[in-house]
Amino acid sequence: MAGQIGIIGGSGIYSLETIKIIKEHIVETPFGKPSDAVIEAKIEDTTCFFLARHARGHKILPHEVNYRANIYALKSLGVEYLVSVSAVGSLKEEHAPTKFVLPDQFIDWTKGFRERTFFGNGIVAHVSVANPINKQLQEMIAYCCEGLNLNYSKDGSYICIEGPQFSSRAESNIYRSFGADVIGMTNVPESYLAKEAGMAYSTIAMVTDYDCWKEEHCTVEEIMKVMVKNNQNAQLLIKNLIPYLDKNKFKFEKENIFAVMTPEDRLTSDHKEILKILQS
Repeated sequence: MAGQIGIIGGSGIYSLETIKIIKEHIVETPFGKPSDAVIEAKIEDTTCFFLARHARGHKILPHEVNYRANIYALKSLGVEYLVSVSAVGSLKEEHAPTKFVLPDQFIDWTKGFRERTFFGNGIVAHVSVANPINKQLQEMIAYCCEGLNLNYSKDGSYICIEGPQFSSRAESNIYRSFGADVIGMTNVPESYLAKEAGMAYSTIAMVTDYDCWKEEHCTVEEIMKVMVKNNQNAQLLIKNLIPYLDKNKFKFEKENIFAVMTPEDRLTSDHKEILKILQS
């Protein structure tokens, strides 16, 4: 099962005309329950696994998501290439609503309440997140965006805030002063956990609005209209990306392989089972 492709994001994938749902996986993890069942599906002849980050019906707030369980569940099903689809606000004029931004960096501005590592409780390990996005996967997404003539840009920083409230104008201007490109509420610790799990991870950040730094009042209703357009484009992109990725899978360095500092004879059977999944 190793080398599978995963998608984590909203429910828009369900309406893909070419998708065939094979089965649902109810996955138990040492870190609790994932947001929902993992959907095993086929797009054309390519098998992929989909997980609704906020659960079907959008029932889980960003700070309530069990990010560890989500990533662990996908990895236990063999997912090694993980595409994140996320709605974001724009912090720069050039990133207008309906644009797709493919960031290569994250800034963690959450409040420290989210469980952000698989390690601890007897396992000491350190994984670098200097480069949280897999550049090969990012390039493949960009290639598909280009082929579909989608409005997109590559690289830049995604700042992740706690939510569920949007920013104050003062906060939004602080984030702009950091040079951040987009703002969201979900990709940290998700991206960092993907690194700990030895996954190639890349984000499709779909711009819905200009946050609140720009002198434009933006209602939830207006944002929802943009999201409809974004979801249509995301469906088109995923429909093309997944078969393309399947035909062009690549090897990449799994930085979690040499991360564990605790001697093996000090690890419990539970520790070893967790590491077996993460390092597979």
